[in-house]
Amino acid sequence: MTALGTAPAPAVRPGGLVRTVARTHRTALVLALLVLATATAALTWLHSLGDEARAGDSACATPPTDRLPSCAAVEAITTDEVYASGLAMIATVLSWVMFPVAAWAGGALIGRELESGTAQLAWTQSVTPARWLAAKLAAPAALLTSGTGALVLVNVWARGDADPDLTGDWYYPYVFVSTGPVAVAYALAGLALGALAGLVWRRALPAAGVALAASLLLYNLLERHREDLWPTVSRIAPGSIELPRSAFQVTWDTPAPHGVRISHATFHPQSHFWPLQYVETGLLLAVAATATAAAFVLLARRLP
Repeated sequence: MTALGTAPAPAVRPGGLVRTVARTHRTALVLALLVLATATAALTWLHSLGDEARAGDSACATPPTDRLPSCAAVEAITTDEVYASGLAMIATVLSWVMFPVAAWAGGALIGRELESGTAQLAWTQSVTPARWLAAKLAAPAALLTSGTGALVLVNVWARGDADPDLTGDWYYPYVFVSTGPVAVAYALAGLALGALAGLVWRRALPAAGVALAASLLLYNLLERHREDLWPTVSRIAPGSIELPRSAFQVTWDTPAPHGVRISHATFHPQSHFWPLQYVETGLLLAVAATATAAAFVLLARRLP
């Protein structure tokens, strides 16, 4: 009887922890997979409309010529509107993925587990708190990285040649976030901020609200200062200045000393897309790493 009473609890393997996380949050997992599948199907369909949409957005002539179609025929084509609206909607959803992730991580993934005592129960069954938190974060992080990354690639493919008249200029907030690695970094930052909020408040609803607020603050801060993340290009010329079609204009001054009109413009050319993506991605990953480290330190300090 003594031997039975003092026998250690069976060890829980890391793989078992991951399976437990997946089983506990299977509703969120199924919903995320459905969203991913629906968005992929929609983007595939939009890609099939690309050629017709670009034809409907092209120049025309009345009467038609060998190079330009009839304007009456072009006006009858509405595919360009469907194509542009569909891409804009999916890009907006993709660029906002960090918000539901942060609220879910703070409320359901961490906050509810601490509030209900489920986490404390797991810690008494040969699962250290550090392993528990690592498993809680590892599985969602892997799914977010693969799922969001795949959706970004499909989105870029569906945009074709990225005609700004149809898909929006590269520097539009929803276009910028949804067409590069920064989308994945936003999702991971939301996950880490949510986990930290859950450990600080230890209750589902307050943690979800704080995580959402922190994500909104981070998103708006980076969007407002995105133009400052990489050195701009300056151009000074007499008279007016004609910038490239897809230039991200930052400032524009036209002083007129002594009656001479001189224009001064600072802007980001389209070639700055990738430097801006890399810098913003690095900042977001730094936020995610800092929040994750803070979560582990806080968990260790709060244990008896």
